Amino acid sequence: MKKTCVVTGGSSGIGLSIVKLFEQNNYHVFNLDLAPSPDGEFCHCDVTDVNQVSNIINNIAQQQTIDVLVSNAGIHFSANIENTSEDDFDKVFNINVKGAYAAVKAVLPSMKANNNGAIILMSSDQALIAKNNSFAYNLSKAALASMAKTTALDYAEFNIRANAVCPGTIETPLYHQAINNYCEKSGADKTEIHQEEASLQPLNRLGQPEEVAELVLFLASDKAKFITGSLQVIDGGYTAQ
Repeated sequence: MKKTCVVTGGSSGIGLSIVKLFEQNNYHVFNLDLAPSPDGEFCHCDVTDVNQVSNIINNIAQQQTIDVLVSNAGIHFSANIENTSEDDFDKVFNINVKGAYAAVKAVLPSMKANNNGAIILMSSDQALIAKNNSFAYNLSKAALASMAKTTALDYAEFNIRANAVCPGTIETPLYHQAINNYCEKSGADKTEIHQEEASLQPLNRLGQPEEVAELVLFLASDKAKFITGSLQVIDGGYTAQ
């Protein structure tokens, strides 16, 4: 019998790799996103709308037990605190943090009823370290790390595990968008910037979305049934420096 996995933001990048890998491993995957995708069962969803997230997940839970949640939806934003407007701040937190809050809160009744569940929040290496011009994004990813820890403690009695995955620099459309934006503003050469980013990693390359997906699949599996409340770094050694 197939297990059920709900993924937010599963139509591109790391999320898409997660949807594909879970499907390959016999999961029934629901992808909550604004952009449609041929992979997974697509559910059009704005994760900043708590009621919408709740209604969609409740409908899924009425059909089947939800075994896994991967809260992956997020945006990147580069600016220091002075250059972060209130609207910028709200947008980052509404998607990155409130979206995760909505999804986690919505799956818990199904998981509690089943006395089992795995929640994986997509945080960042920036939950552990700071990076320049990353005030709101850094803050939002640290919040997700905290959410994983508190949820792990609050719901351990129901055999529900919660962990945060903390990727470093991963080659996704979001990464390329950030590089393009930087190059447009600075006039820098994209190829050179890309090579510089790779050279900053001790393994001398960028991570791939499929590698992050493999870690998420492991954390969702019974092989990780004694792992909860953890921050799982996958960054090529960057934060070890």
